Amino acid sequence: MANPCALPTLASPPSEEDLASLKKLEKRILHRAGEAIRTYGLIADGDRILVGLSGGKDSWALLDVLCSLQKRAPVEFQVHGITVDPGFPKFDPDRIAEVCEQRGIPHHVLGAPIDALIRQRPDETPCIICSRLRRGVLYSYAKQHGFTKIALGHHLDDLLETLLLNLFFGGKLATMPVRLTSDDGANTVIRPLATCEEEDLRRFTWLKGYPIVPCGCPLCACSVSESRRKQAKALIEQLKESIPQIKASMLKAMSNVKSSHLLDLQLGALTACGVDESVERLG
Repeated sequence: MANPCALPTLASPPSEEDLASLKKLEKRILHRAGEAIRTYGLIADGDRILVGLSGGKDSWALLDVLCSLQKRAPVEFQVHGITVDPGFPKFDPDRIAEVCEQRGIPHHVLGAPIDALIRQRPDETPCIICSRLRRGVLYSYAKQHGFTKIALGHHLDDLLETLLLNLFFGGKLATMPVRLTSDDGANTVIRPLATCEEEDLRRFTWLKGYPIVPCGCPLCACSVSESRRKQAKALIEQLKESIPQIKASMLKAMSNVKSSHLLDLQLGALTACGVDESVERLG
């Protein structure tokens, strides 16, 4: 299977007509990101933000958005980029570093023995190893260098697909949190693009001319988890044909939870006593 992240964002360079649409698209993305930042308190005055830069469309869009907001925000914050080099032979972090240097953005490349560990543990799911190591590298570096936030490029489609994956395969109602504090309280992860649609980010990155850098993993998109995510994505797209506002509705639902209408005893809506009494009546 071809590595999907190696494909260009769109097939050909944008035309003048395409570029004319950039201003409106950028305004929409900045508005949605700004609303998410305000609503969930993602950025505070004096923050030092470490942006995970993989070289994919989402991380480039995130970097661009934060740099744009940095110029107009009522608070001051710093933006630094970080790229985890997994050791895959075809991964080229230099292309990412070049863009950051051109834009005057501090950037760091950190090596992680992901490729070696995947080869040593063929029985383990490679995506789990990769995710765990990347998270560990980011957390450690941020903590050691005094960064207050770690920004990741997950978008609305990621959140909706994760919601369905947890529902269908994990037996729980949960998605990616827009703001997450690590268990030890040392790191805070933020997702400013959580309400932005993937297609908008794909087009935005293409119009801006950012290079798409493939991760180089020979198993990219071949894992069971990625296969299931494709199923969730395809289901949403299929439903979108008859329900055009499905993404907006699902987004609204995630912030409009009726805990009294769910079955989790820990939510406090159902008491053990109440459940026992119901069982007795049914008996």
